[in-house]
Amino acid sequence: MNKSRLHSQKSRWGPEVDPLRIGCGWKPEELDRPWLLVESSGGDSHPGSVHLAGLADAAAGAARRSGLAAGRYFCTDMCDGIAQGTEAMMYSLASRELIAMAVELHFVSGHFDGLLAVSGCDKAIPGHLLAAARLDSPSVFLPGGVMHTGPGDVSVDMMGELYARLKRGEIDEQQYKYHSLTAAPNAGACNFLGTAVTMQILTEALGMAPPGSACCPTTSAELDRYARAAGRLAASLIGAGTTPRDIITPAALGNALVVHASAGGSTNAMLHLPALAAELGIEFSWDAVNRINEKVPWLLNVRPSGEHTADLFWYAGGVPRLMLEISDLLDLDVLTVTGRTLGENLETAAAGEMIEKHSRGLDRFGLDAEDVIRRRSDPLDGRGGLVVMSGNLAPRRAVAKRSAVSAKMMRFEGRARVFDGQAQALEAVLAGAVRPGDVVVVRYEGPRATGMPEMFYLTAALAADRALGEGAALVTDGRFSGATRGPCVGHVCPEAAAGGPVAAVRDGDLVRIDLDAGTLDLMGEAGTRRSGAEMEAVIAERLSLLEPFRPPPRAGLLELYTRLAAPANEGARLLLL
Repeated sequence: MNKSRLHSQKSRWGPEVDPLRIGCGWKPEELDRPWLLVESSGGDSHPGSVHLAGLADAAAGAARRSGLAAGRYFCTDMCDGIAQGTEAMMYSLASRELIAMAVELHFVSGHFDGLLAVSGCDKAIPGHLLAAARLDSPSVFLPGGVMHTGPGDVSVDMMGELYARLKRGEIDEQQYKYHSLTAAPNAGACNFLGTAVTMQILTEALGMAPPGSACCPTTSAELDRYARAAGRLAASLIGAGTTPRDIITPAALGNALVVHASAGGSTNAMLHLPALAAELGIEFSWDAVNRINEKVPWLLNVRPSGEHTADLFWYAGGVPRLMLEISDLLDLDVLTVTGRTLGENLETAAAGEMIEKHSRGLDRFGLDAEDVIRRRSDPLDGRGGLVVMSGNLAPRRAVAKRSAVSAKMMRFEGRARVFDGQAQALEAVLAGAVRPGDVVVVRYEGPRATGMPEMFYLTAALAADRALGEGAALVTDGRFSGATRGPCVGHVCPEAAAGGPVAAVRDGDLVRIDLDAGTLDLMGEAGTRRSGAEMEAVIAERLSLLEPFRPPPRAGLLELYTRLAAPANEGARLLLL
């Protein structure tokens, strides 16, 4: 390795650098080696991060044995589950930006030559991806794995529905308490296809993680093996000078969208992937998202839309097996962190024993791999899990998780019930004030209004009521948890705070959602249908009468984020202009 090109060695001219590194426990011989930042979101914030310090240690140890010096740095993430339903949730999307900036700070101030990022959950993974793209130095990711499911096969995604059932008197306090103490039995990301699992899958699909590492159960010894592999890969990447811009190309982003469609992943990916593309200077095409989801079959049978849990996805062969099923839809020539192409990685996976060995773990559940990852010839649906929408209520797009919607609700028209904030909407649903035939419109929850919090409890309350789950819909400029079920349309853009058409909706207006056509429109007022031109005029007149949105006084991170956040269709990233 040519030491003269290493940033760490060029930056050692200051007389304090060497003694301060020695004071951190580095050995004198390590000072001359390439320096690796092992950045982890480890901490006591939630189960998805509580175990990551140990994985970071294993990865750093392997990196040192591979000829690197390694420094472990930490910036833990927040837990959306703990924050749900409170004002703390406003900080969730902003935390992605904070984590990215922390990595940037650690990397630049520490004079590192490469990055090994260890994370497992919703905002830490995309935060680390944004930082890697921004720094464009050799980088590898280690997904933090998933927890198991609690007794009765209850996982954390079911708690919102159980809470709604408790409030309705359908279960007693003892039943609820039992599941609240057992639904998260060990460390790891929540065991369903929420945003955490989705982003683990996409990090591997992008070629940035060791093959097969996404969604590994945290109780498996394989996770430690992946950590050591990541440490060795970091040394290879630094030696070759391979950076994220060599790996996360437009073709690799296209692969990620194909895998997302086949997995039926979280809509939150449609904030993180556009933000990542913007960081890399790559144009993100929303039309391409729809084209991909129209031709890619939905194969991953993991709840909430499917039947099984995310740890069983890994036992079924994980991302490599899923990609093998749709390999003809992927660009197999893209480079990955292994130094080989995606096609070469998949050939190795198909010829080796990994997939078969993992699938033997399904035996105790009485399942075959095809039960979890469906064959291309027997998909859950012939189309992908996502639909990008547009119309007079969303001229700059909205998104919905089509795989979470029943066939009879793919087209829905109903009366608007309008709420300026999700708290009022949740109270109305729990009180029985929302009825079948209603379209719940929750606005002023976009990036500039409140930081774009998730609406997990609201969607869970709707799903828990059978009549509403199959007879009502939700439209919002906010966003959803990956556990969302039912016809829920989010990321409506422009948001109400920016004067978007959603700010013009009134109680009793007719709203039409067509998930097949990908349209979201206001069709009439006061229960009376109007022509498209008439409704355009109504919207324009109502918007002209609105006072400009004035956010409440805030301070610190939330003030910074809500003042500078880009629109949802641009990834809701900070625009520091």
